[in-house]
Amino acid sequence: MKPLPTQQPPISSSLSRRRWLHVVGQTAIGLPLAPLLSWQQVFGQGAQGADRLEPLNRFPRMVHNHFVARVRKLHHDSLQEKSALQTQADAEAYVQSVRKKIRQCFGPEPERTPLKSRVTGIVERDTYRIEKVIFESRPNFPVTANLYVPAGRTLPLPGVVGTCGHSPSGKADKSYQSFAQGLARLGYVCLIYDPIGQGERLQYVDEDGADKFRGPVHQHNHIGNQQLLVGEFFGMWRAWDGIRALDYLLSRDEVDPNHVGVTGNSGGGTMTTWLAALDPRWTMAAPSCFVTTFGRNMENELPADSEQCPPKALALGLDHEDFIAAMAPKPVILLAKEQDFFDVRGTEEAYQRLKRLYTLLGAKENIAMFVGPTTHGFSQENREAMYGWFNRATGVSDVQTEPELKLEEEKTLWCTSGGQISELNPRTVFDFTQEKSQLLANARGTVEPDNLLPLVREVLQLLPPTEKTPPYQILRNFSNRNYPRPHAVTYAVQTEPDIWALVYRLANQRRFSRPPRAGKKAILYVSHHSADQELRSDEWLRELIEASPDEASPDMPCFACDIRGIGESKADTCEDSSFESFYGSDYFYAAHSLMLDHPYVGQKTWDVLRVLDWLKSFGHTDVHLIAKGWGTLPATFAALFSELTTQVTLREALTSYQDIAESEYYDWPLSTLLPNGLAHFDLPDCYRALRGKLTLRLL
Repeated sequence: MKPLPTQQPPISSSLSRRRWLHVVGQTAIGLPLAPLLSWQQVFGQGAQGADRLEPLNRFPRMVHNHFVARVRKLHHDSLQEKSALQTQADAEAYVQSVRKKIRQCFGPEPERTPLKSRVTGIVERDTYRIEKVIFESRPNFPVTANLYVPAGRTLPLPGVVGTCGHSPSGKADKSYQSFAQGLARLGYVCLIYDPIGQGERLQYVDEDGADKFRGPVHQHNHIGNQQLLVGEFFGMWRAWDGIRALDYLLSRDEVDPNHVGVTGNSGGGTMTTWLAALDPRWTMAAPSCFVTTFGRNMENELPADSEQCPPKALALGLDHEDFIAAMAPKPVILLAKEQDFFDVRGTEEAYQRLKRLYTLLGAKENIAMFVGPTTHGFSQENREAMYGWFNRATGVSDVQTEPELKLEEEKTLWCTSGGQISELNPRTVFDFTQEKSQLLANARGTVEPDNLLPLVREVLQLLPPTEKTPPYQILRNFSNRNYPRPHAVTYAVQTEPDIWALVYRLANQRRFSRPPRAGKKAILYVSHHSADQELRSDEWLRELIEASPDEASPDMPCFACDIRGIGESKADTCEDSSFESFYGSDYFYAAHSLMLDHPYVGQKTWDVLRVLDWLKSFGHTDVHLIAKGWGTLPATFAALFSELTTQVTLREALTSYQDIAESEYYDWPLSTLLPNGLAHFDLPDCYRALRGKLTLRLL
C-alpha cells in the first residue's frame, strides 16, 4: 500500500495569515483564538505505522444510491404530471408552467445595457466574409465573436447564433468553425461567440495570457461555485451572453428577425437548450450532444459543469425536455450520438414526451430527433441534420449536404490583437462577484443571534426537527487500527431512511454491544475527510482525546463520526480517486443537491444533529463537539440548534463565506458552500452566536 498523501488545508489560498486573524480574532467576533499551530502539529506524524492503513470505507455506494432514488422519485412524479395532459389547453398551460419554473431557476434577467459593439477586422472569403466583432453583454464585460455573412445574397437572410462546447479555442475550434462556415455557405448569417473562460475570454490568465487552470471546465466551476454564495447562477451568465448575441445579430440589417435560430454542441448544446427556454425570439433550435435526462446523468455518474446544473431544477420537476417544451410549438431537432456519454436512451425518452406535447399543440411535425452513429461531437452528419432542419424552417436552401469547407487558423479569427480580451482590461466575472458580496455585506450588517436560527434553517433547508431517536446498527469490530484508545466499536446511525452516519465509540474496554450509559459528558468528533484516518494520523486530535478523561470520568466516552459522503461513505463513483477533484464525486453530489434545492452541507448538518440525538438517548447531554476542515461547517450549524453541545472546538475552520466570494483563488469545495447564503448571514454571525463555548483553531 502507498503512504497516504499529505492533505492540504482547506483554506482560501489568497488570504494572508493576518486576514485570518482579523476575521476570526477577538476584534472581529469576540471569541478566544487558540495559538497558531505548526504544520507538524496540524497534520502530525501519527502513530508509527498508522499511516500505512487504508482508510475504512464500507459504504461507498450509499450516497450515490440515495441520490439516484431521490431523482427517480421526482422523475416519476414529473412523468405522472405529463401523462395527465390530454388536450391542447392542457399542453399550453404546461408550456406556460415550465417557463415560470425555468425563470425561478435562472433568476431575473440583468439590465440590458448598451452593446457598444465594434468590428475590429474583416476576413474576405469566396462566398462570405467573417467580421471580427466585440460587444459588451454587461458593462465593460466584452464578448468576442465572429459574424459569418454570406455574399451575393438577397437580403435579409435567416440568422443563427452558434454556441460553443468546451473547446479551449472557443469559436476557432474546427467543428464549431465548420458549422458556422457551413451555414454561411448555405445562406445564413451566423454569429458564433466565445464562451466565458474559452477562446479569447479566459478569466484567469498568467502574465503570458495563458490559462491558469486546466481548461474550460475548471474555469467554469471555479467561477460558478463562487457565484452561488451571492445568489448568482453561472448558467444565467452564460445564457445572457447568448441573449445579447441575439440582440447583436438582430441589430444587423442583413438578418431577417422572422427566422433566427440557435445551435451548438455539448456545452453549446446546453446553452442552446437553455436559450431556447429563456428568450421567445428564437424561431428554431438544434441542440447537439446534450439533451438526455437528469436521471440518466445521475445513474451514469456523469458530472456536469456548474452552468449545466440549474438550482432547484429537480425540485421543481424540470428535466432537459422541459427547456425545449418552453419553446413549443416552434421547430426543434434534438441531435444526439449513438456512442455519446450523454445517454441516447434519455434523448429518445425526451423526444417521445416532446412528440406527445407537440401533437397536443397541433404541431407534431415541428419536433424531430437525429442520432449520429459515432462518438460525442458536432460531426458532419449532425451538422447536416441541423442544416436540413433549418432549411425546412426557412426555405433558404434545399442543399442537404455540407458544402466544401476551408477552415481558418485560430489567429486569423482573433478579435483582439494578442488573442486575449484581458489586454483591454475588462471586468471579470470575479469582479462582479466580489462587488455583489460587498453590497450584500453592507445590506446584511450584523445578524443578531435571536434572528439567526430561522435564516440558517431556511438556507440549509434543514428537515423538520424530530423527537424520535434514530435507529442504528452495530458493525463488527476492526482490530489494530491504532486509535487514541485501544478499543472501538462502530455504529451505523440511520439519519434518513437510506443514509447512515458511521460513528466510532473509542474506549479503554472492548465492547460488542450498544453504548453504555456512561454519564452526561461525551466527545463527538466530526471528521474532515475520514474519522478512521484522522484518529490515527492527527496528533492534535490524539492528544485531545487522550487528555480527555478526568477524575470524575476516567473513561469519558469519545465518539468520532463520518457524516454522509465522507470517510466510510466516500463515494467510489464518477472516476477512480476523483473525490477531491473539481469535477469529481464530491462535486457531483453537491451539484445535484443544488438542483434538489437541498444544499449538501444542510444534509450533512442534519446528520450531525441526528447523531447528537442518538447520543442523547444514552444520557449524553453535555457534549464537546469537535470538528476539522470540511466538517467544521455542519458542526457549526448543528451547534446552533442543539442544546447538547456545551463546548465547540473548530480546527482549520473557514473564516467567512465572504472571504470565499471575495478571493479570486480559493479551494473550498462546492459541498461546503451555501447558495445565496450571503444574502442572509455569514459564518462570523454563527461564531458570534456560539460565543462562550466556541474555540477556533486556525492555521
